[in-house]
Amino acid sequence: MNSSNPRAGWEKVGDQFYRKIQLYESVFDPDLELGDYLVAGAPHGGAVALFRDEGKITRYRGASVARSSIDLYSSAGKLISRLNWDKGSIRGLGWSEDEQLIVVTEDGNVRCYYGLHGDFHPFSLGHGAEVSGVVECRFWSSGFVALLSNNSLVSVSSYDEPRPKVLAMPPAGELHAWSLIPPAYTLSRTVEVLLAMDRTIYVVDATECEDRGLSDGPFKHVRVSPNGRFAALFTEDGKVWVVSSDFQDKLSDYDSKAKTLPKHVEWCGNDSVILAWEDEIHMVGPKGVAVKYYYDGQVHVVPDVDGVRILTNEVCEFLHKVPDETEEVFKLGSTSPASVLLDSIEQLEKKSPKADENIQRIKPYLPEAVDTCIRAAGHEFNAHLQKELLKAASFGKSVLDLYSSDEFVEMCERLRVLNAIRDYRIGLPMSYEQYSRLSPERLISRLLNRHEYLLAIKISEYLHLPANKIYVHWACQKVKIASSDDDAISNLIVSRLKSKSGISFSSISQAAYDEGRGHLATSLLNSEPRAGKQVPLLLNMEEDEIALDKAIESGDTDLVFFVLLQLKKKLPLASFFRTINNRPMASALVESSARAQDTELLKDMYYQDDRPVDGADLLFEEAMRQTHTRTKMDKLKLASRLLTDSRDANAQLHTKIFNETAQLLKMQEAFDKDIANTNGNFAGLSVNETMYRLIKSGYGKRAAKVQSEFKVTEKTFWWIRLRALVAARLWGELEEVAKNRKSPIGWEPFYNETLGAGNTRLASTFIPKCTNLTVPERVEMWVKCGMIVKAGEEALRAKDLTTLHDLSSKATGQQAVEIERMITQLKPRR
Repeated sequence: MNSSNPRAGWEKVGDQFYRKIQLYESVFDPDLELGDYLVAGAPHGGAVALFRDEGKITRYRGASVARSSIDLYSSAGKLISRLNWDKGSIRGLGWSEDEQLIVVTEDGNVRCYYGLHGDFHPFSLGHGAEVSGVVECRFWSSGFVALLSNNSLVSVSSYDEPRPKVLAMPPAGELHAWSLIPPAYTLSRTVEVLLAMDRTIYVVDATECEDRGLSDGPFKHVRVSPNGRFAALFTEDGKVWVVSSDFQDKLSDYDSKAKTLPKHVEWCGNDSVILAWEDEIHMVGPKGVAVKYYYDGQVHVVPDVDGVRILTNEVCEFLHKVPDETEEVFKLGSTSPASVLLDSIEQLEKKSPKADENIQRIKPYLPEAVDTCIRAAGHEFNAHLQKELLKAASFGKSVLDLYSSDEFVEMCERLRVLNAIRDYRIGLPMSYEQYSRLSPERLISRLLNRHEYLLAIKISEYLHLPANKIYVHWACQKVKIASSDDDAISNLIVSRLKSKSGISFSSISQAAYDEGRGHLATSLLNSEPRAGKQVPLLLNMEEDEIALDKAIESGDTDLVFFVLLQLKKKLPLASFFRTINNRPMASALVESSARAQDTELLKDMYYQDDRPVDGADLLFEEAMRQTHTRTKMDKLKLASRLLTDSRDANAQLHTKIFNETAQLLKMQEAFDKDIANTNGNFAGLSVNETMYRLIKSGYGKRAAKVQSEFKVTEKTFWWIRLRALVAARLWGELEEVAKNRKSPIGWEPFYNETLGAGNTRLASTFIPKCTNLTVPERVEMWVKCGMIVKAGEEALRAKDLTTLHDLSSKATGQQAVEIERMITQLKPRR
């Protein structure tokens, strides 16, 4: 653009201005016959894909040239990469919002290329696409619709998780043209397809096909505006209709008077329609007013959100509606405050007093004028005009007392970034609106796809964005293309990146592993500080023991469990146990987990580790959980047999326990057969519980036999017998026991137990036997039995007058008389 004329390239279409900006010149090689190619451009000024149109006859240029390929160029004509193609006829070539190239073949196979250098995710359309064949495709930012030869439509709404879905079947008949409305702009939030058939338009979605009832067709082109609100219909007789997308309102029409159909019908933003023939373009604005552009060679039109890129061999241009702020500043004869402010800069450079006069004249509107100049600078592609507008804004805000400079600073940052990426060596001619929609982070991704690492780092630093993703991408590419030996590459990458924060060496290692460079992958992974990133990749690389060691070193038990689970699934059991055998933490985790969830694994582990005692204990625990005595006996025998040849010092003790348990079970089985016991079965009781239940049931001799067999001590047996007799209220037997001269447990327990059971008479018979107690203690025992007189006699024998006085206060009736007599007996005579 001529910097001295900011309105160069402007055209008035109706009451709106449009401008055509030359972005690059000498774009493609003159020998490249652009008309012989299918051309698809990525949104937001992205890459351009060229594929030779198989339907056109071309000159033979030799075997190397004749080889089929998809060539990816920047908008400046720089070849980014060449994708060799031998997978059949291409019926769809489009781009996603994230600059992924989508290639759809005639047999319904789809490749989603990411990164611009040949990496792709494949999937198939299915649903009969292989049989019927794909005819054409229409794309939107995150999906596409494929038209099959039988007129059926298959939609894919996500490239990340492609799930091809058949839409409603349209009626039979010739299809003249078709387009789609993206899901974001439909009420159903699913894609809608517009089909021009016969003289009308059908709208097809997932469930129904609806006739819009038009009668002025057939329509040879159908295109929907980027915002989904309008549709452009090109009729057979060369007319263009612009209607609302619900076909209720006709907004404008234009007669091109063309004898041939245009090659392209596209929208230029949401305001005008582009008709493109081989070397001629008509831009139809509101109210059917049009402007025409002529070219020397083949023209291709690449639509974008706010305009169109026009590609020829010679130039790449951007055609769009002049932004409101730009029009307000630069429109011929404009007297807006922003235009006056810009004029003030010119007057200031001339040192004219008119500069101050201008400022005073627009001072009430100065903040708005400054804002307008800042935004107008953003919309300019010409660096000189950007500077002039920013100078005007800077001058205006310097006059204001209160004005936030945030927007000014932000615009300066954005323009510096935009000017850098618009350079012909990069070839990303984004407009300000495109950049605002894309975001800086996604711009960085686009630079990485082009391997523009230095610029990506500079922009990240300038915008204070993390640069770790850039370094990782560089390292991954280094791994893929470097021919040096693995150690040299590893040393280079580690030395460059070790001082950078947030670097994921696991991603780089994965890239090396994917390239078949296992040694390099392992070497790089040693630099990954996070075990959680190292371990999964090591497992994928079959480095099982290293993965387990890394997990153990991290101290993260969840990570160790994860590795152990993976190893158990993939290794034979013996190998698994050998792997964990010399790793105490891993062994302990397996043991604790198996004890709670998998006892069979625990048995195998004890057997493999030669731990017969632990294995026998496990069988013993299982035996005790069994409900049938015979099953318990079998388990105990197995446990004993396990310890037969063991040299463990504890084996003998465990064998004794198991044998005694088996002996007890036999006895209990006999008791259950012989004794009708209302208190429950004997099976499963301990030795003490067994004796207790026998005595309580009146089988003291059998209890004594159990005592003898299991060498229960006299003290323990006497305690069990006492409590069992009291519980069963067998007072006669207790009286027989009381006739003994001595008790291994003393006589106080007999007193306490019988008294607690409410038998004060029997309890009192044990008091005289408690000879080791003091007088007050025995007095208290008599009192608890209600025998005040006996308590008094105890005190009298001890000549304890104080205690007798205390007893007199508790006594009544004849007891009081007796206590008084004892007191009188002890009182000294006068």
